[in-house]
Amino acid sequence: MTTVVKIGGARAVDPEGALADVASLVEDGEDVVLTHGGSTAVDETLEELGEEPTYVETPGGVVGRFTDEDTMDVFKMVMPGKLNTDLVENLQNLEVNAVGLSGTDGKLLEGKRKSAVRVKEDGKKKIKRGDHSGKIESVNADLLETMLSGGYTPVVSVPMLGKEKSGGYTAVNADADRAAAAIAGALEADLVVLTDVSGIYEDPDDESTKIDSASTPDEFSAVKSAAEGFMTKKVMAAEEALEGGASSVIVATANADDPITSALSGEGTTLESGVLADDETDEETAQEAAE
Repeated sequence: MTTVVKIGGARAVDPEGALADVASLVEDGEDVVLTHGGSTAVDETLEELGEEPTYVETPGGVVGRFTDEDTMDVFKMVMPGKLNTDLVENLQNLEVNAVGLSGTDGKLLEGKRKSAVRVKEDGKKKIKRGDHSGKIESVNADLLETMLSGGYTPVVSVPMLGKEKSGGYTAVNADADRAAAAIAGALEADLVVLTDVSGIYEDPDDESTKIDSASTPDEFSAVKSAAEGFMTKKVMAAEEALEGGASSVIVATANADDPITSALSGEGTTLESGVLADDETDEETAQEAAE
């Protein structure tokens, strides 16, 4: 079984324990695909260059980055350039034969480019143009499986390849959690999302209210209701991963001893494939009840 691990890009996330755990898993013969975020590093680099990061709110209330052309240049420099290379370097020092990939390599991550996005500003819905983003529609799983079978550990970063309406491609931004979800779904893998909190909390301000697991649609509905802020996107990504074929999704802290192994052993919040509502099953149940 393959495990896809996503290391968050928040300043409070320390990747050292996760990288050591990847090395241990690989030594034991496990297949691991590592993915990573990096929004904090992108923002810091923009500010060093005298640029202000731009975030927008969708009409649905989800906050995300607006990536104009200049921001995209910085994004390409920081994500596959510095952060991905740093992770590969660290894994090589742990005797893991890691290979860095961006979503543009071998058409690893591909989908339509969104050059305009719907946003909400001052209570009004508007169209903001000039965006460089996209939603991943396909994953080159063969590329990852070939590398894994050859004894390599892929380390994957966005950007992705965005298809232009006029033809051709442009490298564009994509949400790192959703990229990890797409990869986990394509590989039918377990997805471990490592962040700076120990899981999903019923009360976002109270760690003691951590939800241990969800295995039914009703339980997952409670998880979605509890998710706020940055966790909302992670829960959205978890649902996409399970819909795509992932075996399970675990949200857990990166800042623990053996964080991946601990997550796979039940730490964090585990979301199982049974959380997806099965319309066909629901209809059969309703029919049986009527009879």
